[in-house]
Amino acid sequence: MNIGQAASSSGISAKRIRYYEQIGLIGPAARSAAGYRTYSERDLNTLLFVRRSRQLGFAIAEISTLLSLWQDRNRSSEDVKQLALSHVARLRNKIEELQSIVTTLQDLADHCGGDARPDCPILAELQGSKS
Repeated sequence: MNIGQAASSSGISAKRIRYYEQIGLIGPAARSAAGYRTYSERDLNTLLFVRRSRQLGFAIAEISTLLSLWQDRNRSSEDVKQLALSHVARLRNKIEELQSIVTTLQDLADHCGGDARPDCPILAELQGSKS
């Protein structure tokens, strides 16, 4: 299949597929006699793997490691699990950070009159002062 078909089948844009190839996340595509990229069913499976990994929030470097583990039939599932659990820990930290931001913004909004007066605790907080 050509890059357009691979993009359509994988849900990854052609531009992103070329980028993944450029950074070495996926191997170079085979080329037709005319020099166009061609993709096999195996290539498509790799692209789907990458897409799902990105949907789960893995970074490019982690996806590279996951791809290596996926392709290594002698891998240890312990290595995969450790990578996943490390990612879960980072996600939990990010959730806590986001929840703290939500709490702060909600508190500021609750204390904002939302009327015609110029006093605004939200802007005061962003400025670094108290209103």
